Amino acid sequence: MSTTHDTVQLNLTPTALAKVREFIASEPEMPAATMGLRIGVLPGGCSGFKYEMSIDEAPAADDLQLDIEGVRVFVDPFSAQYLHGVKVDYVATMQSQGFAFENPNATGGCGCGTSFSV
Repeated sequence: MSTTHDTVQLNLTPTALAKVREFIASEPEMPAATMGLRIGVLPGGCSGFKYEMSIDEAPAADDLQLDIEGVRVFVDPFSAQYLHGVKVDYVATMQSQGFAFENPNATGGCGCGTSFSV
């Protein structure tokens, strides 16, 4: 499932969407009318940039706001340039589980899969 905004297109797999909905449901103290998933990119990690995800009460004033299959997604303008075309999946193996990012903009990455370079 994907959505396109003026400056960013994000793809969340059905498995990722289901897991995000679980996390949102586990936050009953947050206002359901405004809360959503924040996906961002921060400088850091072993390859230059790292991904960030959280459930936020509301978007910031300058956030891009997306609706992916009924899930509100907030992306700040800095992160949008690095997230265009990114596919987010939720993967569970015998050894670990978590969100995995497939970024067509990345020119390199680290072994752990949580940071990338452009």
